[in-house]
Amino acid sequence: MNVQFKKGVLELCVLVLLNKKDRYGYELVQKISEQIDISEGSAYPLLRRLTKEGYFTTYLKESTEGPPRKYYQLTDSGKSYLHDLLQEWEEFTNGVNQLIKEGVNGD
Repeated sequence: MNVQFKKGVLELCVLVLLNKKDRYGYELVQKISEQIDISEGSAYPLLRRLTKEGYFTTYLKESTEGPPRKYYQLTDSGKSYLHDLLQEWEEFTNGVNQLIKEGVNGD
């Protein structure tokens, strides 16, 4: 898949997944990788940036499989940002799909 496409939607995917439940970084990467081929290296800088911008808080939770894990939790600000992004995504994909339809059907 086109790298620019992935970069654009990765933020939205992370926010949507955290809206459902708190997750740790590797868990987010694994979940997103089920649908979109991404690397851990692309997710962690994004998680740091979104935390710094106040969209997530983090906390440590003990793990039975090693050291404690850092979990990310969506803040109210993050939920508001997600809502805005989802609206933008809807408008964007509708517009692109309309153009594709016109291009393919020759209208």
